[in-house]
Amino acid sequence: MIINIDDFKTVKVLVIGDLMIDEYLWGSVDRISPEAPVPVVCVQRETHALGGAGNVINNLVSMGAEVQAIGTAGTGRAGQMIFEKLEELGIETDGIISEPERPTTRKTRIIASNQQVLRIDKEIKRDINGTTLKKLLNIIESKISGVNLIIISDYNKGLVTRELVQQTVQLAKPYKVMTLADPKSLDFSKYEQVSILTPNKKEAGLAAHMDIQSDRDLVAAGWKIMDQVRLERLLITCGKDGMVLFEKGKVPYTIESKARQVFDVSGAGDTVISLLGLGLAIGATFKTSARVANSAAGIVVGKVGTATASVDELKQALAN
Repeated sequence: MIINIDDFKTVKVLVIGDLMIDEYLWGSVDRISPEAPVPVVCVQRETHALGGAGNVINNLVSMGAEVQAIGTAGTGRAGQMIFEKLEELGIETDGIISEPERPTTRKTRIIASNQQVLRIDKEIKRDINGTTLKKLLNIIESKISGVNLIIISDYNKGLVTRELVQQTVQLAKPYKVMTLADPKSLDFSKYEQVSILTPNKKEAGLAAHMDIQSDRDLVAAGWKIMDQVRLERLLITCGKDGMVLFEKGKVPYTIESKARQVFDVSGAGDTVISLLGLGLAIGATFKTSARVANSAAGIVVGKVGTATASVDELKQALAN
């Protein structure tokens, strides 16, 4: 595998997607509630991190890439944290539109003894309004000539509409900028003609209207999606079973994941699309970029909470 991780620092990425706040309540459990058969968590500390498309941004920044963000934020405390967290990373916030009627999604995870006990989501799923869409497209158009890569991180909260995707793809074509999309919408036609789509196996099965029970089913679903969405390349992540790469005119290629202890799979898809995009942006092949992404995902699932891999950790994993 020939790839220079240090070259990631030369890549400029535009991340478009649903920005969220991941809130963690860390504590311990030593008894069961007398009111109901549930554990009583004694909270000892709280932490907050960028979630959703923000986790894609974290992954890219951890690799040294230059990132610009496109999205929305509410006007409450969670929305304020979006701006604060981005500014802490040195990222300009001129691509973030405040929408008072769209509160920022906040996912609260309660962690006890390194295990997630409960998750609470506060969110409103509603498409962005026409005014916000127009503003975002104008911002994308103004920034697109200065980037090497676009990542669309769709968490199905309403920011990534069909029109936003289609307009972004058309804006990217004259500059030959790749568009990678991580889908949550079950209607994959929304992502038509993106450079690469990166669903997980469950999402692929639902989108292809197939019950994937075997490798043959997975391959059939992959080709069906390729045809329906008019894709040149597709990557389906399969958790502990690695990932499968589809490329027009070629035989599907499987990359096995390395056995390791898994603490938390949340955010692994963000890591995959981030590292896949960085690899492709510096000229690595689809297979090599996917192998690097697979190694990085293997690192983050060994950590608790939405996490990232460091450059040193990734270099060591690739060396091994």
